[in-house]
Amino acid sequence: QVLHVESGGGLVQPGGSLRLSCAAAGIIFSGYRMAWYRQAPGKQRELVAFITRTYSTTYADSVKGRFTISRDNAKNTVYLQMDSLKPEDTAAYYCNAQRSGTSINYWGQGTQVTVSS
Repeated sequence: QVLHVESGGGLVQPGGSLRLSCAAAGIIFSGYRMAWYRQAPGKQRELVAFITRTYSTTYADSVKGRFTISRDNAKNTVYLQMDSLKPEDTAAYYCNAQRSGTSINYWGQGTQVTVSS
């Protein structure tokens, strides 16, 4: 398995925080754009955030100012810090690696985030 979501999912109250991490193996991590997607029940998978090889970041409007994506190329790991969580953030979260300039991409196994009081 190329991408492994190591930690972070779970149940949290509204306003709380979680940090997801996803480790890569078997790829040249620094050559990939890394992203987090999420999928809520009955909805399509949507892009949450991505970070390029040059550390440029982009966020969905719904998470701007609350979520932070980062990467550590020395550890082949991408993170998603999620603050001020809302019930509408409840979803399965997936990490994705896309090799720059190609259609080659990999998906992690997903981790459930539930925001509820």
